[in-house]
Amino acid sequence: METRGIEDMFDFHRFPKDPVVLLLLLIYFPVGICLMFIRIFVGVHIFLVSCAIPESFLRRFIVRVMCSVLGMHVRQKNPRSRDRNIKLYICNHVTEFDHNIFNLLTPCNTPQLEGSTGFVCWARGFMEVHSASGRAAIGESLQRYCSTEGTQPLLLFPEEDTTNGRAGLLKFSSLPFSLTESVQPAALRVTRPLVSLNTAESSWLVELLWTFFVPCTVYHVSWLPPVSRQDGESAQEFANKVQELLAGELGVVSTKITKSDKAEFIKRSRHPPAPAQSRTGVAPGSIGLGFMVQSLGTDDPRLAKMAQQVKDVLPHVPLSVITKDLAKTNCVDTTITNLLENKEDAEVEASGTSAYGASSVACLSSGPASAIKPAAKSFGKSPVDRHLSLQERKEALYNFARRRYIEKHGLKEEDGQ
Repeated sequence: METRGIEDMFDFHRFPKDPVVLLLLLIYFPVGICLMFIRIFVGVHIFLVSCAIPESFLRRFIVRVMCSVLGMHVRQKNPRSRDRNIKLYICNHVTEFDHNIFNLLTPCNTPQLEGSTGFVCWARGFMEVHSASGRAAIGESLQRYCSTEGTQPLLLFPEEDTTNGRAGLLKFSSLPFSLTESVQPAALRVTRPLVSLNTAESSWLVELLWTFFVPCTVYHVSWLPPVSRQDGESAQEFANKVQELLAGELGVVSTKITKSDKAEFIKRSRHPPAPAQSRTGVAPGSIGLGFMVQSLGTDDPRLAKMAQQVKDVLPHVPLSVITKDLAKTNCVDTTITNLLENKEDAEVEASGTSAYGASSVACLSSGPASAIKPAAKSFGKSPVDRHLSLQERKEALYNFARRRYIEKHGLKEEDGQ
């Protein structure tokens, strides 16, 4: 599925990047804190009033005026396009309080398809449905609700999650468009100064506090004419058609990015892929025998143990190379000799110098440098001299590796013969 530009559809940082706006925010910050505490006090009273007064035009008017004190201003466009016989309103999703804003304009119910239940669900203005019974059962329940006479219209957000409202619309779910044959689209724009409208991982309570903090949040609702499903049109095709209409009204793109794509993008942003060593949390020199048996692709513990012994002497040689040679020799001592000779020959053939002898000894040696003879003092003038120098270094490296193996495993000198 195409997810190109998904990072443009969500905000992950609350504060602005513009230094001028950030400076204004710092200046406003003490005022915003005081305003937030005042609005929390007022908000409690608005909640009590909305609970005490029954649903009516008077209640919506009073609550709308009081919400203006909270900084939540509502404006609507083309209200006459709204059909009172339509039982399903469709809108894009920008903030956690979009359904509350629509309730200030017209009576409607928004089901809580997932999240909190009980008192919190009711206090936030949602209609509780039994989401545990499955998506198909929810669709049947909502379809019965829409077909019942005298019920208030449903307000659904087919995106199923919020965006920043600036770049595009998430792919519309087909569930809302399987409930009725006609829907009433409504385009929602939200503007706010100083800070972002929402961030991808914040809770509704945090968003409420930021709403109280900023000077104002303005909601612009634009009603579109009702749209009906054509003969032979599937629910998803109907959803795509309405999505295109709303995207055109809002001036954004209609995408195939889903709610699941958003969740996956947030997860990857929070936990970027780690290097192989940090994912395992195991140092190269502390590999257990059981793990090494698996990584070597062999079921022979004895071979794995021998490979570990060679690895202790030659820590810079890959285990795969060690195992391959042990499979032929079946001897730790012979494998160490072969690896030293192969390494020495390869280096001399590549460079034509005697530098490898000194560097190899420096890597392998953990004791005094004088314990072995690292290299010839000068480059041989003839092939015979260079061959003798090479043989001397091979002998020194072999003796060093053999001595280190004997000391590590507590063997006697004659046992290592």
